[in-house]
Amino acid sequence: MYPKKFQRLIDAYAKLPGVGKKTAERYAYTTLNWDEETMDEFISSLTDIKEGINRCEICGNLSDGEKCEICMNSHRNHKLICVVQSPKNIDSIESMQEYNGVYHVLNGTINASKGILPEQLNIDKLLKRVNEETEEVILALDPTVDGETTSMYLSKLLNGKCKVTKLANGIPIGSHLDYADPLTLLKAFQKRSDS
Repeated sequence: MYPKKFQRLIDAYAKLPGVGKKTAERYAYTTLNWDEETMDEFISSLTDIKEGINRCEICGNLSDGEKCEICMNSHRNHKLICVVQSPKNIDSIESMQEYNGVYHVLNGTINASKGILPEQLNIDKLLKRVNEETEEVILALDPTVDGETTSMYLSKLLNGKCKVTKLANGIPIGSHLDYADPLTLLKAFQKRSDS
């Protein structure tokens, strides 16, 4: 039996996805052995998140301010919008170092059985962003039933407003974008098709 404070730390680590009891214990013991500077840095980073990671008012990406770095970057092609499910998908796409457009984060996908309807996603802001200058909207959603449902829904909403494409095959059905390697993502981007 562990002391209560140590058990609380184990329990906190066990709340992370994919972390079981043994891994949580290992993390807790590692934390216990940190020097004061490392411990302070860890605590400071958690405090910073608690006090406020913002969502970009344009695209919904994580941001320190009102707008994210990508939306503020004038060197990016703002006429090309890549729609993703979550901010972690942006990091996956950026890792291929080929895409120079901007993003739009939906914060999920449509799933009626779980009660996630279009009104609960960041779709309204996407529709407001798309205008006569928008050249293309790329639907880069996970190739799952929910991702495909959401892609079809968005394709219908955007029909006639701009070119709408989705990533090519190559990303296995039922997988997640953030698990795809940069080369697979690059090929899927290069061979995207009209949605």
